[in-house]
Amino acid sequence: MEKQAVISALAALAQETRLDVFRLLVRAGPDGLPAGEVGEALGIPAATLSFHLKELRNAGLVCCERQGRSKIYSPAFGLMADLVRYLTENCCRGIQATRGT
Repeated sequence: MEKQAVISALAALAQETRLDVFRLLVRAGPDGLPAGEVGEALGIPAATLSFHLKELRNAGLVCCERQGRSKIYSPAFGLMADLVRYLTENCCRGIQATRGT
């Protein structure tokens, strides 16, 4: 994974609303959720949600697919795995962290 992609992903997740949106989408799984359900679940107005989803998409953390009149957002599990792998290999020298340390 390129360093710039890592920086972009981490920067996108370093904002409370975007982190909440991403966590919700991860819990929803690969089928994702319609944007309206995301906004409703988190109490985010449509315009605000649109901005944050755009930032997550630009960072490659979420994918969007149109289904009829709805936009379905899902997490990019591949990029998420690459990000964790990059951090583990390059920041932790491959050492598995143990809980509580």
